[in-house]
Amino acid sequence: MPATPVDLSAPSGEAAVVDDPLAYAEFTRQRVDAAGRTVCDSGLQIAGITCAACSGILESALTRVDGVLEARVSAASARASVQWDPARTRPSALIAAIRGAGYDAVPDAAAPARELRRQEHRRALWRWFVAAFCSMQVMMLATPSYVAEPGDLAEDLRQLLNWGQWVLTLPVVLFAAGPFFRAAWRGLRQRRIGMDLPVAVGIATAFASSMGATFVPGGAFGHEVWYDSVSMFVAFLLGARYLELRTRHRAQADLEASLATMPATARRETADGALETISVRRLRPGDVVQVPLGEAFPADGMLLGGATEADEALLTGESTPVAKAPGAALVAGSLNVGAPVRLRVDRVGADTRYEAIVAMMRDAMTQRPAAVQVADRWAGPFLWAVLLLAAGAAAVWSLIDPARALPVAVAVLVVTCPCALSLAAPAAMVAAAGGLSRRGVMLQRLDALESLARADDLFVDKTGTLTDDRGAAASLVALAPEVDLPLAESAALALATRSTHPLSAALASSLAAMPLAMRRVEESAGQGLEGEDDQGRRWQLGSAAWLAPDMSLPDDARAVLALDGRPVAQVVRPETLREDAAPALAALAAQGLPATLLSGDRDARVQAMAGRLGITQAVGDASPEDKLAAVQAAQAAGHRVLMVGDGVNDAPVLARADVSLAMGHGALVARAQADAVVVSGRWHDVLRARLTAVRTLAIVRQNLVWAVAYNAIGIPLTVIGWLPPWAAGLGMAASSLTVVLNALRAARDPLR
Repeated sequence: MPATPVDLSAPSGEAAVVDDPLAYAEFTRQRVDAAGRTVCDSGLQIAGITCAACSGILESALTRVDGVLEARVSAASARASVQWDPARTRPSALIAAIRGAGYDAVPDAAAPARELRRQEHRRALWRWFVAAFCSMQVMMLATPSYVAEPGDLAEDLRQLLNWGQWVLTLPVVLFAAGPFFRAAWRGLRQRRIGMDLPVAVGIATAFASSMGATFVPGGAFGHEVWYDSVSMFVAFLLGARYLELRTRHRAQADLEASLATMPATARRETADGALETISVRRLRPGDVVQVPLGEAFPADGMLLGGATEADEALLTGESTPVAKAPGAALVAGSLNVGAPVRLRVDRVGADTRYEAIVAMMRDAMTQRPAAVQVADRWAGPFLWAVLLLAAGAAAVWSLIDPARALPVAVAVLVVTCPCALSLAAPAAMVAAAGGLSRRGVMLQRLDALESLARADDLFVDKTGTLTDDRGAAASLVALAPEVDLPLAESAALALATRSTHPLSAALASSLAAMPLAMRRVEESAGQGLEGEDDQGRRWQLGSAAWLAPDMSLPDDARAVLALDGRPVAQVVRPETLREDAAPALAALAAQGLPATLLSGDRDARVQAMAGRLGITQAVGDASPEDKLAAVQAAQAAGHRVLMVGDGVNDAPVLARADVSLAMGHGALVARAQADAVVVSGRWHDVLRARLTAVRTLAIVRQNLVWAVAYNAIGIPLTVIGWLPPWAAGLGMAASSLTVVLNALRAARDPLR
């Protein structure tokens, strides 16, 4: 189908607002692809999604817009992620395409998305109320026909009761059941069979046949009416979908809780010392801003003077405020709860840890896991089989007992509605992702839950992963009396400021010297840095295995500074083991995940650390290539590998592992290859993620078994005529309700 052209003339009204670059920066990320083309990735919140088939309809509508490169829609989270070319289209065209397909959409920013969610919740609640209230009244009018003995109920009174049921069923069919008919019609227009089609056909058939029996008693439609079955079925199904809607909204609200913490403006200091209030989007690295007590930090940066406390609960899951001394790192989105402070801006916008976390959660919530994609592929053939089965059952019963042909066909359509099957995997995975995000574990892909649950081999990095050196000072110690220590400190500072390694950052913050002018500075992953000063001297700062493999250094020596290939000083810093690492690793081993320690640090230090943790396998002096080879060897032996690293030097091995977790480092990890980020940096959260993944996979299996068993039992009963339409509707709604309630367990904390 040809692409829909987009009018790129000056927009007006609502389109002008959403198309303003500063406005759509709130819900759009920009990048440059391999061809040098600017590509925008926008998130949209969608209303009106009722089943998994809606995803395909919306993706087709979006990809027909000229300039849209890729569109992903998740029915479970009601979100769309659209990649588009800003030279060919605008965000307003994306929203128009969604509305043209019969849905509604707003940018995925907190306020409009929250309002859209509120409206969707209100409409769903009203529909459920109308169906439930009317179905109770219809049942009251239908009861005499069920309990009366033959001849006890006069025919004119029976007819009057039928007319009353018809009046009460009208709002159920015309209002409450509206989403089923609209979804079925949208699917037919797109030449797709959605899961609402058999529901809509069943409701329409039963209601039409009941109207025929009411308007023309004894005619072609006989005397039987099914108003009670129609109204009860709609009420039960809407009730189950309302609970599924609440589950999805809860996961979305958890994500928006973090979005709400970011301030819209910042107080920036000008060159003359005055203050100006600007949008946080106008901040640049190097700016100095004042953050009052009780407000959130607008960017990542360093605390200038004074001391305070930061509440990082929404970012890390840690409820206790963290003390911040002068020079400490401050994270965008965390709350200043100690005292008014000054912040030097280091990272803004998409480079901040906060934005990286939000981006990861948005990406995860728009993905459809492999289990869901398999269900989508089978949905079409399954629904065709359902329609053929209903038609076949009606044909057979028309020969046996024509009066029962229609009720049997309706019951087959109702009982085989695959709502429970479509909700089995996504509902549990979305609930699990939301629960983990509240506790400081951010998934980049939902499929990581399945890989994490099936992992049977654990590889762990040491520095920054098992150790927590935040706040520990690093110092430079000369290796010989004749070394010019001030010169060495200046050279070390010049190199350390060019690296993002935690040890380099600690050294740079500890040295008071003026940095030496350095050119041609290069960094080798897993080894260190080297550069040349103005006098042509070559300086190197890196691991002892690289610069001093034959030297005997103290246990607290963490790195070496070399001049023209000769070691002249050592970087000394105490090493602190994370307090929860040992018990968490022991618990993971009990779960079938024995750990192997991989580190580029000296082998003696690595073996000592392994002994403290009870780890039997440890490899020291390991380069990134050595780490990668160790993981590949384990995979070749048939193991599913979980890698836990710091996300900076371990990118190749994180990408190679079957599933990978990165400890902290927010924005840095967003550029690496980890499947999830343990923002809190706590090992108990690694254990929590593993236990949550195992439980989620078990819940998905339970849901699938239940959905298949329900259909295996219900279909034969309806075909032989033992299950009337109202009972089929009750069973189908109860099945969906069971799946949703069971999926909610995935959000619970497994350590409580």
